Amino acid sequence: MFARLTIIRTEIDSISEASKLFEESVIPAFRTQKGYQGAYFLSDRNSGKSICMSLWDTEQDAVSNEQSHLYQEQLIKFMKLFTSDPYREGYELIIKDTK
Repeated sequence: MFARLTIIRTEIDSISEASKLFEESVIPAFRTQKGYQGAYFLSDRNSGKSICMSLWDTEQDAVSNEQSHLYQEQLIKFMKLFTSDPYREGYELIIKDTK
């Protein structure tokens, strides 16, 4: 499994708006993509930093999501909320426990 993280910074007051946008737009869009396995939105309400994490069957599935431009279309929806440029990272998911 592969995890893609997009790290964003917003004003503290904008975290709720960003999380709602993630839930109502990003998740439904990603559900249509091959290999999608789920997503998480993590935030530090003291700093305005959030991590948007999506899980994919393979790294290629995550890359295909980006190449289809769906990832970029979703990211654009957040632009007015950003206080700095977002960046993304990818990781192989080695261990997963979901009790």
